[in-house]
Amino acid sequence: MEIQQWTAILVGASFLLYIVIALKSRANSTGEFYVAGGHVPPLANGMATAADWMSAASFISMAGLISFSGFDGSVYLMGWTGGYVLLALLLAPYLRKFGKFTVPDFIGERYYSQTARVVAVVCAIFVSFTYVAGQMRGVGLVFSRFLEVDITSGVMIGMAIVFMYAVLGGMKGITYTQVAQYCVLIFAFMVPAIFISIHVADWAIPQIGFGMDSPGQGTSLLQRLNGLHEELGFSSYTRGGGNTLNLIAITFALMAGTAGLPHVIIRFYTVPRVRDARTSAGWALLFIAILYTTAPAVAVFARTNLIDTVYTEGQFQSHESMPEWFKAWEGTGLIRHEDHNGDGLVQYVGAAAVDGEGQPIRNELTIDRDIMVLANPEIAGLPNWVIGLVAAGGLAAALSTAAGLLLVVSTSFSHDLLRKWLKPDLSDRQELMAARIAAGVAVCFAGYLGINPPGFVGEVVAFAFGLAAASFFPAIFMGIFTKRMNREGAIAGMVVGLVFTAGYIVYFRFLHPELDNPENWWWGISPKGIGSVGMCFNFMVAGIVRSLTADPPDEVVEMVEQIRIPEKP
Repeated sequence: MEIQQWTAILVGASFLLYIVIALKSRANSTGEFYVAGGHVPPLANGMATAADWMSAASFISMAGLISFSGFDGSVYLMGWTGGYVLLALLLAPYLRKFGKFTVPDFIGERYYSQTARVVAVVCAIFVSFTYVAGQMRGVGLVFSRFLEVDITSGVMIGMAIVFMYAVLGGMKGITYTQVAQYCVLIFAFMVPAIFISIHVADWAIPQIGFGMDSPGQGTSLLQRLNGLHEELGFSSYTRGGGNTLNLIAITFALMAGTAGLPHVIIRFYTVPRVRDARTSAGWALLFIAILYTTAPAVAVFARTNLIDTVYTEGQFQSHESMPEWFKAWEGTGLIRHEDHNGDGLVQYVGAAAVDGEGQPIRNELTIDRDIMVLANPEIAGLPNWVIGLVAAGGLAAALSTAAGLLLVVSTSFSHDLLRKWLKPDLSDRQELMAARIAAGVAVCFAGYLGINPPGFVGEVVAFAFGLAAASFFPAIFMGIFTKRMNREGAIAGMVVGLVFTAGYIVYFRFLHPELDNPENWWWGISPKGIGSVGMCFNFMVAGIVRSLTADPPDEVVEMVEQIRIPEKP
């Protein structure tokens, strides 16, 4: 069968599975809608957490980022995995013991302030919609290429599926749907990786294969890739070329952002006990590690195969000789060839490339890095069913995270704004209806962001992590480990951190993109890493304001002490 047919079958089967699970897991109370009734087993919650956390950025974009950035792309691996460990060990058990439904709920109660709650709600909605834009763009990418549906129609289909299990099932439906989505996405990621590892390195384990010798080459795959890079005018693949301070800032922004992401934190409220939160965190880390240790190998395989396609035995290939996958992706606009010198060759070179006479060679090939994982099976010539499987996996990754994010928006509105502030006398039935309406509106807005995305998937997600690092993480951290932190300090810190980080990103990425380069960045830190600076400002402002204002009430201090006491086995 053709690629489109295989993709339609596999994607259709996975969507049918998600809908059946959602219908069987329909939420009947606010407790089931918000935290699945608090009865999810640790193993299932670990799998659901992994799917919730491993978004389209992890499945589609991360390997693409590493593929193009080489060593510098490792900041995403270190930042995201380090951040999850930070969340699992430092925050999750305490938040579970606190026992509330949402992160704004924790902040509102801990800082004894409706204003703090509202600021946290604004932060949650801002971060969630920034993050969900990347997920919906990933949905559009998959549909536009593999099902030959325009991006707008693809996003609309994705919206309909998310609406089905997020609005009807709430956290209960999302949890068990995400268990299925994890199985789909990890199978879809690993199968082509193993196929390609066997083909490229004669090793079935990708994590080992990408460091082994290339058959018939006499050198390791990484050494060969370094040589190809330098020959084409790119920097050495395994040697970083970026600003060290900026790389550190991006890493810490991703780490703290992971620990402050509301849709991941809320997953730890779905298990029965605090010890179950720790156990599910351990399972999730194992499930995450399977994909994250494979991503560098996929990046290396994709990069090598791409260069071999356009540059064979020291010669650039003509556009007419490009394989079918190249022309298919060209049709989506995600690969562009501009024949500047009119010779018909696809000259793919870096900034340092020169011809035999020492004259600079102009690059003629532009590739959207988000396509590398999706196109990799086609580049490697794998069977059509594998290509369709990858499409189903990309959709599973994007939709699982989108559902979790949209639930955060829904609960922030219905529980934190309506029930806890504007209308305290709201009945359970009315609150559940409000949550479903809010989720429906959020799905529509997420679809708009998917059709009109502010950047490529990985970049948009990095912005969301920076915003979470600058707003939520310090407030949560100080709320658990600093008994004397008061509402004035927490509110001031969150506002300053969020406004500064968002302002920096908007200024350089949207208002003045012509200035978005290392020469104009403050301290050489890019918009993707500025969340680290915003986080520092948050801590500093919170500490200064706290020292100038009254201490929190004694009952709040006692509450903080209680959540830090280990639970009896």
